[in-house]
Amino acid sequence: MGGGMVARLNRYSVLCGAMCGILALTLAGCSTPEEKAAYAKRKQPPQAVIVKSAKGSPVDEGSTQTHYKDGYPSFNSPPTAANVQINDQQASDMVKQLTALGSQRKAGTISEAEYQRRVADMRKLAAEHGQDTLQEIQKESGTQPAPAQN
Repeated sequence: MGGGMVARLNRYSVLCGAMCGILALTLAGCSTPEEKAAYAKRKQPPQAVIVKSAKGSPVDEGSTQTHYKDGYPSFNSPPTAANVQINDQQASDMVKQLTALGSQRKAGTISEAEYQRRVADMRKLAAEHGQDTLQEIQKESGTQPAPAQN
């Protein structure tokens, strides 16, 4: 009598497990291609930011990396900054300047054309300042600029 109960219980367990498996497989396929594409897009790593020089060629960031004799990179030397950071006073002055420009625009004391001209000047300075400063440093140190890499 005990053996029949075990056989019946085993058949019931196998049948129940199979039904649960079929149900799980059925529910797993209930997503549209659009949902799958959206999920895959969310899971993608962020795009790499490639810094370009003023001439449009990528900047070689790896030139400061030290390597062992066997070719593997060494992480023993601390990274060095390309330039000194601005101090708190310079940041405060810049915030005041930009706030004043925005206030003048809001109050109507400067024309929209003048505001746009000043914004364009600041954007031009931001785009060209790094390369101009690098050339100035290279002139002072007497080094030749590195050739652009393709």
